[in-house]
Amino acid sequence: MQKVVVIGSLNIDVALMLDHLPAQGATITVEDEAENFGGKGANQAVAAVRQGAEVTFIGAVGADERGKAFKALLADEGIDTQYIYTKEQQPTGSATILLEADGHNTIMVHGGANMALTVADVQAAAAALMEADVVVAQLEVPSAAVVAGFELAKAHGATTILNPAPVTATLDTALLAATDLIVPNETEAAALAGTNPTTDVALLEATIVERLQSQGVKNLIITLGGDGVYYNVADQQGTAPIFKVQAIDTTAAGDTFIGTLAANWKITGDIQTMVQRSSKASSLAVSRSGAIASIPMKAEVDAGLAAE
Repeated sequence: MQKVVVIGSLNIDVALMLDHLPAQGATITVEDEAENFGGKGANQAVAAVRQGAEVTFIGAVGADERGKAFKALLADEGIDTQYIYTKEQQPTGSATILLEADGHNTIMVHGGANMALTVADVQAAAAALMEADVVVAQLEVPSAAVVAGFELAKAHGATTILNPAPVTATLDTALLAATDLIVPNETEAAALAGTNPTTDVALLEATIVERLQSQGVKNLIITLGGDGVYYNVADQQGTAPIFKVQAIDTTAAGDTFIGTLAANWKITGDIQTMVQRSSKASSLAVSRSGAIASIPMKAEVDAGLAAE
């Protein structure tokens, strides 16, 4: 069984269903509202555990009812929560999601306790990091904490996977050096490369991929929304199509892809196979509402692939 450690965020998502985003200064009607457990870290951890991995979470919540409920939820999923720390001075993180009628979303995040995760917190989870096969992180917790975890994990043979979101203009050199694989979407990849987004593979390779490699990115998988997935990992490169579905809610699509990838890294064989499985899981998540609630189980992904 693959041992996955997630260093990441735990947010309560407040989703507001809108017909369209408001123009500046406008007042519009919210069609519906829902509150769910989410955060990139939590979503990726649940995706990994539902795909059969043994998952440990390193993160932080506030000393509030939301924090208690979050730890209970992850524990019920079978995730090891002993390294989820309670921060007395911060609330549990939150995100406001503006969900449009066409399924697209815009997300505003308040880090709260997530941003109080320290290097010392991560180092206290050394036992889990040293035993991990894969360690996954995002940028919704402090970069220094991620670097500490990645460096320790790499020293003991783990693969480190970074989802560079929320995107920044550049990545810390220490973080890049400690990262084996970066998995952005097309917008995040373009921002890191300092250029315009594209889903045209030839242009992507000539601009974004070349620039990221010159910055020190070793291996790269870029999700391209409806245009599929591009990968350039070790000596394998190519594209894989997505599985077409009616998009209901894209909130956890990328996180489901990454969590599934982590759960199957080195197990299923070639990159194309891993990407296809991750894309199938993501497509199932997109066809449902919610974040964690939309993430499929391994049996569902198996059945979906078998039916193709």
